Amino acid sequence: QVQLAESGAGLVQTGGSLKLSCAAFGRTFMGWFRQVSGKEREFVAAIRWTDGITYYADSVKGRFTMSRDSAKNTVYLQMNSLKPEDTAVYYCATTNSRSYLSGSAYPKDPREYAYWGQGTQVTVSA
Repeated sequence: QVQLAESGAGLVQTGGSLKLSCAAFGRTFMGWFRQVSGKEREFVAAIRWTDGITYYADSVKGRFTMSRDSAKNTVYLQMNSLKPEDTAVYYCATTNSRSYLSGSAYPKDPREYAYWGQGTQVTVSA
């Protein structure tokens, strides 16, 4: 069942940029994940809704930026310096877990997220 809605699918060259959007609703965290066919779903980034604090996988740190617009109920993933290994279907997800409302820990396990979008394809060519 599709519960959220991502947009921003695209084909870009190595080194290019792309911005994804996700229509959302209020939860404790929203996250971005990605998945390549035949592989496990991989954590990309998460944002704590209350204060906008963000968390990133090491593979994208310094290249990707997650943000939110509470007034528009929307989250974004700005992807820069894209590499072919970033090619995947990207998913937006939300969790209402209250285990991470303070401190430095954050939800990065997809099993912690209850609501998911349909996915949007990002392809990075050489």
